[in-house]
Amino acid sequence: MPASSRFTVAVFGAAGYAGSLAARLLYNHPSFDLRWVTARSDVGRRISDVYPQHRVPMVMEEADIDRHGDVDAAIVAYPHGASAPFVAQLRARGVKVVDLSADFRLRDVETYEEWYRPHPEPELIANAVYGLPELYRDQIIGAELVANPGCYPTATILALAPLARAGAIADVVVDAKSGVSGAGRAATDQTHFVTVDENVHAYGVPRHRHTPEIEQELAVLGNETMITFTPHLLPLDQGELVSCYVTLADPTVSTGELESLYHDAYDGEQFIELVREPAGVRAVRETNICRISLHRDERTGRAIVFGAIDNLWKGTASEAVQNLNLMFGLPEGAGIGA
Repeated sequence: MPASSRFTVAVFGAAGYAGSLAARLLYNHPSFDLRWVTARSDVGRRISDVYPQHRVPMVMEEADIDRHGDVDAAIVAYPHGASAPFVAQLRARGVKVVDLSADFRLRDVETYEEWYRPHPEPELIANAVYGLPELYRDQIIGAELVANPGCYPTATILALAPLARAGAIADVVVDAKSGVSGAGRAATDQTHFVTVDENVHAYGVPRHRHTPEIEQELAVLGNETMITFTPHLLPLDQGELVSCYVTLADPTVSTGELESLYHDAYDGEQFIELVREPAGVRAVRETNICRISLHRDERTGRAIVFGAIDNLWKGTASEAVQNLNLMFGLPEGAGIGA
């Protein structure tokens, strides 16, 4: 594509794990011209100095909306609450935005404020599209503000969506496990190696803030239910596995009928892999793939569904680029390996 027809883009918050990976993907993207990378820390340093593996030689600057807001698109990788005001400024300039925070994921302001904080820009929520392409592709195409899902909701919703769409879930317990990068750079920089090595522990019990996001999307699919969601921290740098134990609304439904729901939903999806063996994180590392396996426990009548993703890729950065591709009418897999 000629340089004159490439879309200009900036990554705001490029010093974090997700922002730096988004910058890497866009720096090498065939249709986007990465003009700016900004940071709230490490200002004046190249991304390649902080993350040599990404090989992005661009210098991170302090964000200046007048200087850096003259672009076609932006990925904003700011913390919850801090993101919304900056997104509002970008949208006022006509910039298309993929936001990586939770600020626009929840459709109900009261729910957001119950689980997070007072919302600084509630009037923008109605214009945001939930950025799970496998479920919202038609809405994402042409959208101007996309709320990138959380990593746990990405894996969990994709694992459960075919059942939810059929109204098949009576109850579900989600046992989720993630590498330490899922906590973000600020948290992991403060976590000593010995606290995670040779250890596994649960956190966010009994109220993890991704719970309402998952419940919201299951309800939109037609299966309103309360879930039990418990995340665990693993001694991995990246990778995520969700194990979903589903009490079926109809315990007599056959294994073949359940499998048909998944094939009908995902056989045409390039970033979904349906496999027979339980999914593992190594198989999806550094890809935009969600690998799903469905199993039926004939003794209990439950369905067991596993979903594996790379939390920094399909869980955040590559999914954000997948969304940008759709927003700009580009091939969905451009710049992310397919």
